[in-house]
Amino acid sequence: MRFTTSASALLVLAGSVLAQGGPPPPPPPLGNPITADKALLGKALFFDEQLSSTRLTACATCHINGAGGGDPRSLGNAASRNPGPDGLLGTPDDVVGSLGVVESNADGSYRSTTFFGLAQQVTTRQAPTMINAAFFPNAMFWDGRADGVFEDPLTGVVLLNGGAALESQAAGPPTSTAEMGHVGRDWSDVAARVAAAKPLDLASNLPADLSAFVSGKSYPQLFQQAFGTADVTPARIAMAIATYERTLLAFQTPFDAFQQGAPGALTPQQLLGQQIFTGPGRCIVCHGGPVQSDGLFHYIGVRPQTDDLGRFNVTNNPADRGAFKTPTLRNVELTAPYFHNGRFDTLEQVVDFYDRGGDFTAPNKPPAIAPIGLTAVEKAALVAFLRAFTDERVRNELPPFDRPTLYGESTRVPQLYGAGTHGTNGFVPRMVALEPPRIGNANLTLGVEGGFGNHQAILAVSPNADAAGTLFQGATLYIGLTGGVQLHRIAHMEGTGPGNGFDSVNLSLPLDPNLIGSRLFAQWFVFDLGAPVRFSASEAAAIEIF
Repeated sequence: MRFTTSASALLVLAGSVLAQGGPPPPPPPLGNPITADKALLGKALFFDEQLSSTRLTACATCHINGAGGGDPRSLGNAASRNPGPDGLLGTPDDVVGSLGVVESNADGSYRSTTFFGLAQQVTTRQAPTMINAAFFPNAMFWDGRADGVFEDPLTGVVLLNGGAALESQAAGPPTSTAEMGHVGRDWSDVAARVAAAKPLDLASNLPADLSAFVSGKSYPQLFQQAFGTADVTPARIAMAIATYERTLLAFQTPFDAFQQGAPGALTPQQLLGQQIFTGPGRCIVCHGGPVQSDGLFHYIGVRPQTDDLGRFNVTNNPADRGAFKTPTLRNVELTAPYFHNGRFDTLEQVVDFYDRGGDFTAPNKPPAIAPIGLTAVEKAALVAFLRAFTDERVRNELPPFDRPTLYGESTRVPQLYGAGTHGTNGFVPRMVALEPPRIGNANLTLGVEGGFGNHQAILAVSPNADAAGTLFQGATLYIGLTGGVQLHRIAHMEGTGPGNGFDSVNLSLPLDPNLIGSRLFAQWFVFDLGAPVRFSASEAAAIEIF
């Protein structure tokens, strides 16, 4: 692969900066110039859930524009909790992370994990924003492990020798077994999936420019348009995504208007907050610069260092123990929960944390993290000033922050209904139905957990919610049903004993447009002599094919 920087690419970048205001970010790395077609290709890939093994997770799933580039699913959601280093949920070291994928094999079958079973796994850190990420060309992720040197994900050959942290970062999640990939997945699998996929086939409500760009085209055709040849390669996927992210610059805020000479852009309360920010609050020590971040790594006492060693795992420098990158304060109002572990839900809690000088200490804790002694009025003013960093285009998802609706946000996700029937020791099997029932999906996986391990299980699939005159929801097993009911038998579930059984079945949906709008109803039954009718049953799932 050979790329050159062109004057037209620099004009695209300059035009983006001019349209959005604010200082220009560092230029893109030599070898990956910004072009309009490449940015649109990157946008399509960023919002395409088909990049994941289960077709359930896109880059955008954890980075929602309207949430300032963070993950709004994490806020107040018990399902988004990782048990942290002690392995126990409900303890102080829990991490509020992002929901990823159910752990799976290459054939689509599900695997049970120690902490999550057949539930979606949760990341061990909060999802940082990709908006204004172009200002961090040599260190991405909370620990900076994605550096500015971008290597081909397949060969390890250096393709971009500086300023390419966005490309390096983009190469991580698609093969992570928790975030987007199956066990053993590599980038050859990712590229093959992209090459065969219809662009954004699972998304809806596409912005006009994106809709026009992908309409009637395959991914190889889009790569031809963006790169000059139709080769869909891992490196090009990462380069396109990074290019899209470099167009996300947010500098139309009340703070920017004030900086540009509009004295009424900040309220009196926000002006007081600015004085605290730059003065006694000491916020400016780490949160200066164009995006209110020094881009460096600090241990500030959110949790004991031993919970997560952070930057130390990258550098092995004792001074980096428990240190994490200073996050941008741009759109911070929208990006809750806060800190690398999502510990705090509100800006008020964050200000209180800094006012008391953090909650833990260590030799490398900076002197600036010390008790401040702000009054209630001063704290409220500081919070008000932090809200002056919000770009309303981000909040309202206006260009360039417009986006499609993801499958995972839609009503197309299978809906669970009814109540299961308990088995031995009161355990009720749980239906796992998450994946897209899209025509042509040859691996629509339906799982079950919480049954009697090593016992027979049956997945019943019917075109009718009322099968043989009986409601299709956890009452009894429909023996000998006719009328289109399919019984998928598993001789021995994985796991041992009551409540520990799990397994899954892969259904294949034909690529038949006539199926669109039709519905299927599915329910699991597990042989269990301790159940009222010799079978325990899960709740049912209503599945509408699209």
